[in-house]
Amino acid sequence: MPEQQHTGGTGRLYGVGLGPGDPALMTVRAVQIIGEADVIAYHSARHGRSIARSIAAQYIRADHIEEALVYPVTTETTDHPGGYRGALDEFYAEAAARLAVHLDAGRTVAVLAEGDPLFYGSYQHMHKRLADRYDTEVIPGVTSVSAAAARLGTPLVEAEEVLTILPGTLPEEELTARLAATDSAVVMKLGRTFPAVRRAFEASGRLPEARYVERATMAGERTGDLADTDPDSVPYFAVAVLPSRIDAPRPSPAAGPGTGEVVVVGTGPAGPLWLTPETRGALAAADDLVGYTTYLDRVPVRPGQQRHGSDNKVESERAEFALDLARRGRRVAVVSGGDPGVFAMATAVLEVASQDAYADIAVRVLPGVTAANAAAARAGAPLGHDYATISLSDRLKPWEVIAGRLRAAATADLVMALYNPGSRSRTWQVGKARDLLLEHRSPDTPVVLGRDVGGPAESVRTVRLADLDPDEVDMRTILIVGSSQTRWVRRGDGRQIVWTPRRYPEE
Repeated sequence: MPEQQHTGGTGRLYGVGLGPGDPALMTVRAVQIIGEADVIAYHSARHGRSIARSIAAQYIRADHIEEALVYPVTTETTDHPGGYRGALDEFYAEAAARLAVHLDAGRTVAVLAEGDPLFYGSYQHMHKRLADRYDTEVIPGVTSVSAAAARLGTPLVEAEEVLTILPGTLPEEELTARLAATDSAVVMKLGRTFPAVRRAFEASGRLPEARYVERATMAGERTGDLADTDPDSVPYFAVAVLPSRIDAPRPSPAAGPGTGEVVVVGTGPAGPLWLTPETRGALAAADDLVGYTTYLDRVPVRPGQQRHGSDNKVESERAEFALDLARRGRRVAVVSGGDPGVFAMATAVLEVASQDAYADIAVRVLPGVTAANAAAARAGAPLGHDYATISLSDRLKPWEVIAGRLRAAATADLVMALYNPGSRSRTWQVGKARDLLLEHRSPDTPVVLGRDVGGPAESVRTVRLADLDPDEVDMRTILIVGSSQTRWVRRGDGRQIVWTPRRYPEE
């Protein structure tokens, strides 16, 4: 960390990282600073035993001034008028004031911290209160994360993998979502949180991969599989680890029906920002990715995964291929755009999976953000009331059916989200749909044209129904046609917004 420059005859503040517990893992700089300091400060619980002090004990001299910063509470309740947070804030202010007395007297103060001072460390609370007033230096230390990975002897992250550090105190559902979405992870602050943490690993499907490390590099160190760890034996100084998936042992595919799985996932309308945590996890866990090449290109390449791209018009063949892979014991993710259940791959997979030959293959469908929801959000809230979703493509159903559904939705005064409005080979449907709707809707009805929402060529604009030009619509466009109640206004910032009131007028 850059040194803070201050003036005056005050002392100097050091945040000294001591590493994960073994004194041999202290840095040369940490030992040097402890030796030069006038005051050695360290935090502890009310029992008075400080792990930080025990790590550095051999370097603390008899002539050192020691400041024991004893927490008034740790996990228990408190009658402080400000509650738990209020009690801690008062303690930090008082502790900082005690250190400031030494600094003002010209003494050098070294605040000891297990691991790294600014990584979930108690020192950071002193730093925030004192670093703007005194010359300060932070001495980094080896974190428990690095120590745990070293003790496990397995890579933590490799290549483009993402590492997520999580406190076990997060709500269980939040932990589950984050574990499902990441490649590798370390969950800290276990102890009393362990049962919820373990359930989060299980719910996210990551429990078989998870490892457990207790007191890494310290006396009493223990490692093992998280699933086999006794909850009653877990101390605060323990972590749960999801190591790198690259080259990690995977269950061997076993021949025979019912040993694999197909997960149909929706990638949303565009890139990674639109993926759900559950979808990220399924994509990362798959042995094989199957899908339309354009959608597969949205998924990061991972070593060890097989990618099977194909044309957009072979949905049944693609579904059968995925199910055959699963029958051979593979974990398969079928990649779809938007939501897989909305004019997409889920129907094709389930239709083939209903055949007797695939009856024993597990199939799951994970939702995604739809094109209609994405375009509506960009425009405002045009889908705020009842609406119908209709595809204008007559490749799989005759135009007469489409026209009948348009009339029915228009007669019912529903907002309409119109998918697949046009392509190079289909150029007349938009004009036909516009003319049909004008028989039931005002020419001033707002129509949202959302093209490539979330992509580099995104364009969202609103026109009158009477002014809808078929030449401005292609396969990457979705149309949202308002009802008689849909409003369309321009706000003070010049931006147009469209919304449909939730309350419908009584007749």
